[in-house]
Amino acid sequence: MPTLHAICLSEEKHVRKHEVPEAEVREDFGLVGDAHAGSGRQVSLLALEAIGRMCELLPGLKPGDFAENLTLSGLNPAILPVGQRLRVGQQVLLEITQIGKTCHHGCEIRRLAGDCIMPREGVFARVLAGGTLHKGDEVVLLD
Repeated sequence: MPTLHAICLSEEKHVRKHEVPEAEVREDFGLVGDAHAGSGRQVSLLALEAIGRMCELLPGLKPGDFAENLTLSGLNPAILPVGQRLRVGQQVLLEITQIGKTCHHGCEIRRLAGDCIMPREGVFARVLAGGTLHKGDEVVLLD
């Protein structure tokens, strides 16, 4: 069963995010308190397994280090098509809008490891229905 392994926020852009146990998500906005909320890329997602592969190049990486909001375990969001909807927890409904992105100038992970997975495996979604997320919430793909 896919789960929400980590919820991560940051008050400013282009920095690593810190993990929180729960977060409020607002419709057509994103995670309350996150610098990327309200933008075209409301919520970012990344697989825990992808972070694990990067740890081979740069040990010690953890959820939030790629500036992702939601770290999923047991589901690789990068293989989902644009338009795929998923429910996280009991209330939050997301729709995949973008797969991959260009790293910002001076990406610390690319500089240190020589690679960054966000351009290939980072996924962005818009919030169709808000609510409260908790670490460990179930993630369900919807038809």
